Amino acid sequence: MKRLRLMNLQGLMNLLGAAALALLSQMALAQADYPSKPLKFIVPFPPGGTSDVMARLTADELGKIFKQPVVVENIGGAGGVIGAERGVRAPADGYTLIMTGVGQNAVAHGLDPNIKYNSITDFIHISQIHSGPNVLVVHPNTPFKTMKDVVEFARANPGKLDYGYTHAASGHMAMELFKQSAAACSGPKNKQECKPLAIVGIPYRGGGPLLNAILANEIPMMFINQDVALPHVKTGRMRPLAVTSLKRNPLYPDVPTVAESGLPGFEALSWSGLSVQKGTPKAVTDKLEAAMVQVLQSPSFRNRLESVGFVVPPTGAQHYSAFVKDELERWVQVIKTAKIKPE
Repeated sequence: MKRLRLMNLQGLMNLLGAAALALLSQMALAQADYPSKPLKFIVPFPPGGTSDVMARLTADELGKIFKQPVVVENIGGAGGVIGAERGVRAPADGYTLIMTGVGQNAVAHGLDPNIKYNSITDFIHISQIHSGPNVLVVHPNTPFKTMKDVVEFARANPGKLDYGYTHAASGHMAMELFKQSAAACSGPKNKQECKPLAIVGIPYRGGGPLLNAILANEIPMMFINQDVALPHVKTGRMRPLAVTSLKRNPLYPDVPTVAESGLPGFEALSWSGLSVQKGTPKAVTDKLEAAMVQVLQSPSFRNRLESVGFVVPPTGAQHYSAFVKDELERWVQVIKTAKIKPE
């Protein structure tokens, strides 16, 4: 009887082993054939914005490479957090891609340390898609001709200069970093007290009302995405003072960087990228990474980005993973210093 039990146990173990091998073989085959069905690309924002446009351009290019449809699904809310949460909970099989970006994967952690995902450990960051600077713009009726003019006025007149913003957007973050970077410091080096520029923020619900406010001279200045500002700069309805990238932007060749204008090292970018869930097989992530390198080298893709002042970033998972980590640390510290709270 004991011998019979042992034989039955051995048989069961053999059966389980065979099943496991069959499953592993099927998984390996599935990964080799990836993608064998349509993919979904979650964009954590409503249609029409920069992230949505970037995702649709990327989806079109990936569809050509993979010969499978890549369907964009917009899941807006909470500054990108709801869509990011939905994406990170999807099966880690490479068929649900996630649009990651500065709002949902950096700023969000500063606003709410208890959000339900970790942008470093819960994602595999495949490749950055785009980056672009904000531009410090003023209404042409203001006396400011340079960024230095703004800093000098703000220091001499604390609380008497306004700016417009939408809560936790890249322009808001750029202004908070600007105020902190241009802080006036006093006292000995080991006990210095630094006071950020006392510029008063006026909140607006959305980019449309904010844009209308500066065009109507309701607010004197703001930071705004370079692609949104460009048509109004060309018509003279906005005056650009500085761009927030480390290098000058090709569409604003005569506009200095903030770093050139007296704040060395200043950088505040709007950016996005493609990521998947932790646990996605390496064979799949390798295919996605290789495809994204192809996308970013495509002349048509590069031309579309560069035509509106975006920069095609370095490609690959190694760069993008390190970039997300650096951006998260930067904006969490800026938010903490500025004491910004969620709406």
